[in-house]
Amino acid sequence: MPTYVMLANWTDQGMRAIGDSPKRVDTAKKTLEEMGGQFRSVYMTMGMYDLIMIYDAPDDAVAARFTLMLGKLGNVRTTSLKAFPEEAFRQIVNSLR
Repeated sequence: MPTYVMLANWTDQGMRAIGDSPKRVDTAKKTLEEMGGQFRSVYMTMGMYDLIMIYDAPDDAVAARFTLMLGKLGNVRTTSLKAFPEEAFRQIVNSLR
């Protein structure tokens, strides 16, 4: 199953309701599970992003739908990255030869 990295920042709305943030993460986890995916990890960070979430989804369409669903709620703005594991990275690079 493909892995994705989501970089997120709280919006003004998300910050006003920061105390609900753990519940929102729980809801996001449940939503992703219902879509056939699962969270690997969630980190609150300091710096350019407020949260980093690493998750698996069945395909890019599910990952996109999940990201759009979160954005639609208005509590976070996200940047999503598709992550390639080391073995895939090596295969991709080696195929250039």
